[in-house]
Amino acid sequence: MASRIRNALVGVTALGVVAVGYVGGKEGLKLVTYPDIIGVWTGCYGETKGMHKGMKFTKGQCDSMLVDSLVDHETGMRKCLKNPDAIPDKSYLAFLSGTYNIGVGAFCRSSMARLANLGDLRGACNALMLYVNAGAKKNVRGLVLRRTDEKAMCLEGLK
Repeated sequence: MASRIRNALVGVTALGVVAVGYVGGKEGLKLVTYPDIIGVWTGCYGETKGMHKGMKFTKGQCDSMLVDSLVDHETGMRKCLKNPDAIPDKSYLAFLSGTYNIGVGAFCRSSMARLANLGDLRGACNALMLYVNAGAKKNVRGLVLRRTDEKAMCLEGLK
């Protein structure tokens, strides 16, 4: 399945540039590792893979990691969707942002993926709001704000 974020011939696509800006903006940039809200070591734009205490990064390293990670998350997300290329760009980006934040496995098991596969993109967009908890913490303000924005963009893609 082809990536809508990265093209083998031209590098990052226009949608990829938007995705990097959007997801990067939602995640925020930290050039040193830190424990996230549930204690997982995190760095750059929310990267957790291979992170541990005391790591430091340049913005360029973080930007590169974000692009690679978005493509990895997109690849996993696409495997869970029956017809990912039929999803409008803004809705696709909202699902990718959600996938980057909750992980591919959680997205694939989610009502977002199930509803999208049933052709109910509006319901899939609304289901983003189910992912506002972090561990035992319920209705985390930052996640509520992020999901509200993702949902609005997702629904806007359907107009």
